[in-house]
Amino acid sequence: MNSRSSGLRPILFAEDNPNDVELTLAALQSARLENEVVVVHDGGQALAWLRCTGVNAYRSPVPPAFILLDLKMPRVDGLATLRAIRADPQLRSTPVVILTSSREENDLVTSYHLGANAYVVKPVEFDRFIAAVSQLGVFWAELNEPAPARQLTF
Repeated sequence: MNSRSSGLRPILFAEDNPNDVELTLAALQSARLENEVVVVHDGGQALAWLRCTGVNAYRSPVPPAFILLDLKMPRVDGLATLRAIRADPQLRSTPVVILTSSREENDLVTSYHLGANAYVVKPVEFDRFIAAVSQLGVFWAELNEPAPARQLTF
């Protein structure tokens, strides 16, 4: 079933490594998620998709259920992308899960400081990778209650 016909919000996945894209898509499929997964290869493409600009100007501005974001990408890296998402009032409540191979403490601390909802280091073992991404997908796409479209003012 296609997310456009079912009303499910898409998952935005920003990753430049083709092998990690393939594994992650397989893991999300094994979780039986029906959400469309939109794959982009750098932070600039992710921001253009989120803001419906450039080649994405045609798309309906439906926010994703969540964003899976790699840190180490060309052009615009994951931290710069996260910073831009959290600075944008239309995007700031969108859940962002960092999915990275980086175990660097500075990346972890900076990600949370910038507003990441979760930080997951990609498991090296195939079975653990599939299980981790499947669990992420189920939690953020099915169990998590998204913020309402109407933003509250404090």
